[in-house]
Amino acid sequence: MTGAGKSISLVLGSGGARGMVHIGVIRWLEEHNYRIASVTGSSIGAMIGGIYAAGKLDSYEKWVRAIRKIDMVSLLDLSFARDGFVKGERIISTLRDLIGAQLIEDLPIPFTAVASDIRKEKEAWINSGPLFDAIRASISLPLFFTPFSLNGTLLLDGGILNPVPIAPTFKDNTDMTIAVNLGGAPVRLPQRLPVDTPNNGNQAPLHEKILQFISSLTADDVDDDGSWDMFDITDQSFDAMQATIARQKLAAYPPDILIELPRNVCGTLEFDRAAEMIDLGYSRTEQVLGSSMT
Repeated sequence: MTGAGKSISLVLGSGGARGMVHIGVIRWLEEHNYRIASVTGSSIGAMIGGIYAAGKLDSYEKWVRAIRKIDMVSLLDLSFARDGFVKGERIISTLRDLIGAQLIEDLPIPFTAVASDIRKEKEAWINSGPLFDAIRASISLPLFFTPFSLNGTLLLDGGILNPVPIAPTFKDNTDMTIAVNLGGAPVRLPQRLPVDTPNNGNQAPLHEKILQFISSLTADDVDDDGSWDMFDITDQSFDAMQATIARQKLAAYPPDILIELPRNVCGTLEFDRAAEMIDLGYSRTEQVLGSSMT
């Protein structure tokens, strides 16, 4: 009975598709008798955390494990505005249909989503109102998703200002705080063979371009000739920025337990690797928490 019923404040960090790791972390904690009493999340951490707090993680996990790269195209509603590549309404609508519309204040587990108000240069802690409005605000990755207006304020990705938002848990009356940081130092990874996307010759040119864009946001840092394209530069720059801020936040507000993953284990949009990331989250939690309890 590893956790012995200990109550925890769970903090789930930002990191794109790496956030599927959070599912594995939650599964390990549940199986080992920890009681998740509150959840705070930034960006993908807000998405996974909010869905878990709503009691719908099983449905989401089944859905995301089945996603293929080509399936992602149908979830991207392109925006021709100046402020983002994707409107994000389609993915949120899909999740709302899967999970159901809920208010944060009605969730069985207290939940806070963190977004960024860059005009005022401060975090926005969202702990009331429609769940998927909070999630959409928190996942507003600059340049990719358009900003989200919530109560008259334009909000962007929570990872811009706080990739691992521990501060919202300060008033929690729990036994410990466990934080998951997806911005750890890069490691050398085994070479992964490229996976061809099925194409019957009738794929629309625009969809082909989207698939190429998705493929470009992978865990590989450089091309064979050592060069980066503009997507690599944007992606790597944002990851480096988040990693630096996360180190500072964690040094200032250290959690009781930190579970950390290298930031290059998965590309920002590689949601087709969900099963792999879920397993990684489970095994990494076992390494961190399992060994400390033996």
